[in-house]
Amino acid sequence: MKKIYFVLVALFIASTAISQGTITGTVTDVELGEPLPGANVVVQGTTNGTTSDFDGNFVIEVSKNTGTLLVSYIGFVTKKVNYTAVGAIGTISLLPDAEELEGVVVTGIMDIAKDRETPVAVSTIRATEIREKLGSQEFPELLKSTPSVYATKSGGGFGDGRVNVRGFESPNIAIMVNGIPVNDMENGAVYWSNWAGLSDVTTGMQVQRGLGSSKLAISSVGGTINIITKTTEQSQGGAVTVGMGNDGYLKTNVAYNTGKSDGGFAASVLLGRTAGDGYIDGTKFEGYNYFIGLGYEPNEKHSFQFILTGAPQVHDQRTTSFFNVATVEDYLEYGDKYNYNYGSLNGEDFGWRSNFYHKPVTSLTWEWKMSEKSTLSTSAYASFGRGGGTGDIGSGPGFGFASSSRYRNPENGQVDYDLISRFNGGEAVTFYDGRDYQLSPNDDGEFLTTDFGDGLTRRASMNSHNWFGLIANLHTDINEKFSYDFGVDLRSYKGIHYRRVDNLLGADGYLDTNDVNAPEHIVRQNATVASDFSSILNVFKDIDKEEKIDYYNDGLVRWYGAFGQMEYKTEVVSAFVQGGISQQGFKRIDYFNYLDSDPEQESDWENILGGNIKGGLNVNINDENNVFVNGGYYSKQPNFDAIFLNFVNDVNPDYRNEKIFGLEAGYGLNLGDFRAKLNVYRTSWKDRFINVEVETTTGDEGFANISGVEQVHKGVEIEADYRASEIVQFRGMISLGDWEYAGNVNGVAFDDSQNVIDDDVNLYLDGVKVGNAAQFTSNLEMIIRPVERLKLSANWFTAAKLYADILAEDFDQPNHQGSLRLPTYNLFDAGAYYTFKFGGQNAIGLALNVNNVFNTEYFAESLTNTFPGSGDTTYEGIATSNKAFFGFGRTWNLSLRYSF
Repeated sequence: MKKIYFVLVALFIASTAISQGTITGTVTDVELGEPLPGANVVVQGTTNGTTSDFDGNFVIEVSKNTGTLLVSYIGFVTKKVNYTAVGAIGTISLLPDAEELEGVVVTGIMDIAKDRETPVAVSTIRATEIREKLGSQEFPELLKSTPSVYATKSGGGFGDGRVNVRGFESPNIAIMVNGIPVNDMENGAVYWSNWAGLSDVTTGMQVQRGLGSSKLAISSVGGTINIITKTTEQSQGGAVTVGMGNDGYLKTNVAYNTGKSDGGFAASVLLGRTAGDGYIDGTKFEGYNYFIGLGYEPNEKHSFQFILTGAPQVHDQRTTSFFNVATVEDYLEYGDKYNYNYGSLNGEDFGWRSNFYHKPVTSLTWEWKMSEKSTLSTSAYASFGRGGGTGDIGSGPGFGFASSSRYRNPENGQVDYDLISRFNGGEAVTFYDGRDYQLSPNDDGEFLTTDFGDGLTRRASMNSHNWFGLIANLHTDINEKFSYDFGVDLRSYKGIHYRRVDNLLGADGYLDTNDVNAPEHIVRQNATVASDFSSILNVFKDIDKEEKIDYYNDGLVRWYGAFGQMEYKTEVVSAFVQGGISQQGFKRIDYFNYLDSDPEQESDWENILGGNIKGGLNVNINDENNVFVNGGYYSKQPNFDAIFLNFVNDVNPDYRNEKIFGLEAGYGLNLGDFRAKLNVYRTSWKDRFINVEVETTTGDEGFANISGVEQVHKGVEIEADYRASEIVQFRGMISLGDWEYAGNVNGVAFDDSQNVIDDDVNLYLDGVKVGNAAQFTSNLEMIIRPVERLKLSANWFTAAKLYADILAEDFDQPNHQGSLRLPTYNLFDAGAYYTFKFGGQNAIGLALNVNNVFNTEYFAESLTNTFPGSGDTTYEGIATSNKAFFGFGRTWNLSLRYSF
């Protein structure tokens, strides 16, 4: 018995030595105070771990009285918690991690970069930050706190904002939604008004600067913006949101998620509306947003996600069209909210420019876990875009175009549309130039406007499309270290382009002479089509009955691509090599410039090969330091307009692929409460095509097709995040770029009849600074969390080395002055966010933002590059003859979100 006793005592002592006790605690979100179920809790240096329960509580056995717990949760910063005794450790509050996507379900066609693993420069904005800070801002503006990103509201209309990454505009930035490319297939552009409701359904937005990690052969010259929408994987619940702001801004939406049923079904629905008068005069808007997500997971091997989303909208604009933009002098006279196109007609607001569009996108994604090592991800998608933008066509007597001061009341600068309407109707009128004018009737007594004189008409330029695509990716894990991907990217696109009469402005009809198949075509009142919601809601409406004017053509693009990737990954080293090849085909059908009997009406397919290869390496030197490098080469097919010249079916004999070569290196430091990143890059973009206007010394006018234009973009980027305590946090970034043209170029100029008027057109672009984006930006944000569920934010943004957008034809002489530099500006924003918790998961969140707190006046961009001459009037050193936009003054927004 004594022996048994001593054995039991020995075992007890041993077990006590092995397991000294139990630690308990609760893991919560520091901002919301909500429990975080499923948080990982691990004893540092061991494999001993557990997870928190539904209420965030955890229990873990430890073998020592002292040690460190590592507490982690997706979307939050991992926290080290020291303990010196067993027992209750209390509440562990985790801070949101700006580098993690919140609750994202990553599929095989989405390429989401991971910190200390994917060797690219990346910044991420989470859904919480979007909900808190967006308010009445444009969606791209949320990115201005990231390095080398410049976002502005441009003309100031709803959804008219633009974004540049490392000096490259949106046609050279790949915009992806759930892994699907959305850049226009003809010109690469992205119009954010078409995606105005996207912010309401976004789980996270990630910017990969440079060539990025996407496996697709996409146009990521400057970077890739990955937008991840809601999925049906979210837990059951819903939310109702109401937002309001300056100038009548009102936004409402309601959302609900069913959660996954026992049978594997789930659904997510959101409906919303946004409307307001607009900060800029005459920019009233109204938009809707819908999102339907259906999920089905019949077993562990298969899952399906169906998504349908769209955002029909109509908004009036202050256009960025060169000929319809006010000068600085106009703004100084009429105020920085002045709209050059705005006025009234019959007592109601009216303007030349309005945008209307509806672009529903639907996708079906299938995830098939073929085995423990292989997964096939397939996404089929379709988009049907319908709409366009209005503008003026024609002119008054003596070629008085819409921009002429003869139509503007000098007291307020507004266009007198009633005066134009009376003139179009045959009444003798006196315009604001003091002269009398009267439109003459035709032989039938009708008062007709035309495109070559005799009255002004509001037309609508329609840019609709049908787009179908399929992306499939097979991912296979060879072993724990090596994996490979192989996939295909197939797209078919048809762009439908024409003009129609929107408003006759008092005339009896519009005479169009541009259709060779109907050279004397009159559009009367009963054939006009108003540019309102009724014209865009039905995206399947037959357009054949619409009477078309000015031009009518289709642009067809088809894309066949294949890609592959090999990846190596350990805890210390990760590397990848990617390659892709694509054939892009272009075809043009012109219904106006060619007779229906002419076989030249439809061009042949012009097929062009392109491709890319890129790779990168990341090394985690230790827990605190990592370095990475990446590089790549793209052979990118030119855009549609570089293939077919002068708006007819003539194929450019000198088109060539654009060539992009990028190199990048980075360093990361992670000390827990302090994290920083340093990136350096160089991107060369060669063999660009541009078309420039030319006027010879003999007075001949025409266009020159210039190939071989090169830009070189290089720079340094720094990001840092310092969590001084659980109360105070600082985030900051600085980016310094050097973006300029390299080398001079030349070409041949032709007139409208394709006769050579100058066989040696030279452009002296070497060393000219790339415009339209600030080459120096910095941002410093201080976040204070004084009590649980309350967050205060103050933000300081600086933009410098901002150059005007340039016209290449302005550099036809070697002694030019270069790019016009706009003044440096500083903006301060502030916000306050609080969440009330009650009754389980019910909560009310309040968010208040004030942007440009000090109402700073600044130039956000300039469309012209005019330097002041002797005796010229200037403002802040800028010639007042420049067509520049002032940025928005002080604005505010307040939102209330009820979650249940």
